[in-house]
Amino acid sequence: MKNIIIVLLSLVFLLTPTLTKAEGEISLTLDEAIGFALRQNRNVLLKAEEVEKSKKKVREAQSGLFPTLNFTATTSDTIGLYSKDLIQTSTQATVKQYLFKGGKTIKTIKQNQYEQEISQALLDKTKLETALDVKKTFYTLLLADEFADVNKGILENTKEHLEFVLVSYQNGQASQSEILKIQQSLTSVQEAYEVSSNQIQTSQALLNNLLYFDQNTKIKPNAEFTYEPAQALYDEEFLKAMQNRPEIRQYEAQVNADKKAIEIAKADTRPNIYASWDYYSRSRTSLSFSPTKGWQDYNIVGVTFSWPIFDGWATKAKVEQAIVDLKETRLLKEQAIADIALELKKAYLDLKNAISKIKSSQADIEVYKDKLAVAEEKYKQGIISSLDLSDASLGYDIAIFNEAQAIYDYIIAKARLEKATGG
Repeated sequence: MKNIIIVLLSLVFLLTPTLTKAEGEISLTLDEAIGFALRQNRNVLLKAEEVEKSKKKVREAQSGLFPTLNFTATTSDTIGLYSKDLIQTSTQATVKQYLFKGGKTIKTIKQNQYEQEISQALLDKTKLETALDVKKTFYTLLLADEFADVNKGILENTKEHLEFVLVSYQNGQASQSEILKIQQSLTSVQEAYEVSSNQIQTSQALLNNLLYFDQNTKIKPNAEFTYEPAQALYDEEFLKAMQNRPEIRQYEAQVNADKKAIEIAKADTRPNIYASWDYYSRSRTSLSFSPTKGWQDYNIVGVTFSWPIFDGWATKAKVEQAIVDLKETRLLKEQAIADIALELKKAYLDLKNAISKIKSSQADIEVYKDKLAVAEEKYKQGIISSLDLSDASLGYDIAIFNEAQAIYDYIIAKARLEKATGG
């Protein structure tokens, strides 16, 4: 008998993963869900590609510090002009190194480096927003599961009440109106249960979309609603936000990039100096009017200085445009700071409200817990019916759910506060 039980248990353990896989169910913690999203979410991946592109632009700008080398080769065949066809070949190699471009090269490198910082800040912002969306959806799905369980308990309790009223009606102890009232309540409870079931599917689909999972995959949140008391100081959180928010880093880098853009525009009116070395080689065919034949080569080394004196005020217009861009960026930065302050204040107040709700719900739990204990004792003594005990148990379950909902509000408010501070 013992061996048979062991074999059966072994079959259960072997079949369980297969059933889970067939049903497409996967259990995830919050950190695992966020990890999947940051690795697979297309918005994050697109911003990461923008960072890589900005790095290549920096490398492109740095190429202006190095000399250029060009090689040209030409072969021509003159047919029918002379008594014999004339073939000439020429080659040219040019090395060119800019010594001064009005500071344009260095400023362009710095501008692209600041634009790389902007791309990184936008990537960090997308990661923060994605993590917040995943956290909200993850706990919404968890709460929806618990909400459906509570509604299922209410539905079963309401059916018990309907059966009790029907029995009472048959015994002449209840009226028709009482039956209709309970039936109406049962319809409302059934509707609420269906709505809660639909909320599970909606949250499931949204979470799958954020993690880029197949829509047939069923995610089981591996988490609980827990509350850890914490006192957040608004001023400290605001200072943290000013240091850590990607938007602040983004606009600070944009201001610096716009300053470099002004300098780059001004460089168009400054002189350019470059050194060059040219090597020429060509072949000649001796004719009656040409004293030489064969290959001939020579070198040219020089320094060129050019200064654009007047360009029709084109550079002036470019500088003025760059100054306007800088003013706009500073205004956007000020607006971003104001928006962050508002977001932070709202998240901070939501967190305080959530903490108050948790304390209130915990007080309710103690009350309903005591009521349930009293009802259980009375039921043992035969004072109350099983339906009364079911009512007391349901009241306690609802109080537990209300605490979970309050903790859910706390978790979301805390997540928004963390996002608001850039953490």
